[in-house]
Amino acid sequence: MKVAVAGCCHGALDKMYETLELLQRRHNVRPDLLLCCGDFQAVRNEADLRCMAVPAKYRHMQTFYRYYSGEKKAPVLTVFIGGNHEASNHLQELPYGGGGAPNIYYLGYAGVVRFRGVRIGGISGIFKSHDYRKGHFECPPYNQQTIRSAYHVRNIEVFKLKQLKRPIDIFMSHDWPRSIYHYGNKKQLLKMKSFFRQEVESNTLGSPAASELLHHLKPTYWFSAHLHVKFAAFMQHQTNSKEELPKATKFLALDKCLPHRDFLQIIDVEHDPNAGDSLEYDAEWIAVLKATNSLVNVTQSAWNMPENNGLHAKWDYSATEEAIKEVLEELNHNLKIPCNFTLTAACYDPSKPQKQVEPVHTINPQTTEFCAQFGLTDINDRIQQAKEEGSVRGEHEEEEEEEMDSTGSAEEPSEYNTDNSGLSSINPDEIMLDEEGGDEDLSTCSVDPSPDHPPDFSASFSDIRIMPDSMAVSSDDAMDSTNEELEKSGVSKQVEEKSLSERPLKRIGGNENGNSGIKKIKRRNQAIYAAEDEDKTE
Repeated sequence: MKVAVAGCCHGALDKMYETLELLQRRHNVRPDLLLCCGDFQAVRNEADLRCMAVPAKYRHMQTFYRYYSGEKKAPVLTVFIGGNHEASNHLQELPYGGGGAPNIYYLGYAGVVRFRGVRIGGISGIFKSHDYRKGHFECPPYNQQTIRSAYHVRNIEVFKLKQLKRPIDIFMSHDWPRSIYHYGNKKQLLKMKSFFRQEVESNTLGSPAASELLHHLKPTYWFSAHLHVKFAAFMQHQTNSKEELPKATKFLALDKCLPHRDFLQIIDVEHDPNAGDSLEYDAEWIAVLKATNSLVNVTQSAWNMPENNGLHAKWDYSATEEAIKEVLEELNHNLKIPCNFTLTAACYDPSKPQKQVEPVHTINPQTTEFCAQFGLTDINDRIQQAKEEGSVRGEHEEEEEEEMDSTGSAEEPSEYNTDNSGLSSINPDEIMLDEEGGDEDLSTCSVDPSPDHPPDFSASFSDIRIMPDSMAVSSDDAMDSTNEELEKSGVSKQVEEKSLSERPLKRIGGNENGNSGIKKIKRRNQAIYAAEDEDKTE
């Protein structure tokens, strides 16, 4: 089957689906599935915009609300993960995944589903070490800290995914797995994005958590976005035993959704011709969720996942064949994910703007039903309980203090500050660099093949626009390809995406003061998000 993969669409769903329709009209290519690698921006209304970690002037409604309201319907089944520019309050309603809109499915904080027998996994958010060991404690209305920490990857999600034993076909993350750039055309990457050099050379670019999952899961394909540049790599994994067959991962990072940009990739994936056309639960993943349910944490306290280090009575939470069988029996062997999407918020109405509406913490019926069906903890319900218990404790403590001290005491600031006016400050997760020229596309650059790599690689990883004949590399010495070499290599045909009437949205503007005496590392996504091809900067 044909699978379309998109990078950061930033809420421009109309543009993305129009591009797919253009492919069908011009080249008779119709994908069976669309995967989006984060920064989806499922914004329903003005309150959702206030929960997106960008300066206020970049909070644009875009077009997702039309699909949420039912005004439009996604023309192809769409599965997405979260990034670091999301309506976090909306995605938080579905921690285990669920329908974000009709025919649009969110994988949750982490998740695995099946489509036509193809196993698809993903993890939402980006990695930040200071939040990695915390629980999912955030809820709207967010303050300046929680509006960012809400989309930071947590160790419990990585731990769950590491319990999987069965092969994964496709995996998605928003930020790149750390070190993946060593397996592709690193020289060309640094030529096009020179402001990555310091992080690449220090091996700090990307997510160590995603890298850990890459080595553990060894999926056939791994797709990422976030850095707004197309980059291909091929990783040959080491085997753990002589009996284990060698495995390799084809990695591809996608560009952002803009006209004339290579933000879509079409691949051919082997599938089960006898499987249905519905999105399905993955029995092993459900069994893992049930096994790890006792580890759910909704506090800010940092803690480590169980390890085989003598400190934990149990550290293996992988699903047994018996546990997987029980899941299948619970579902009567019907793994079809129910179409139970429910509106939980009012949709944006251009004729009736509501700029002062505050976001609220919502428990989504989809999550309630999912948790009840499989005996899981509803994370949002647990957070709500914790808030209420904390509020009661605070009232009692305040009464006791008044009795002991007639002068009283200053009111403690609320952890969930309802004043969101300060959220327009520069996002500390965005590392912006000085402009380094245009956003050339790495898809125009080939990667020299490894001698050990089979010659028919491109046949199974075809590109509707431009894709190298081979992406396999074994060392940094094999990465001196040029655009001229690509022209001679007989790569796949191009599809020139024309402008579809919308101007691209420039994401981050302004400057950040840095220390003098060194090259200023401003916030990376200033350069990443700016639309240099428009010849304008903020």
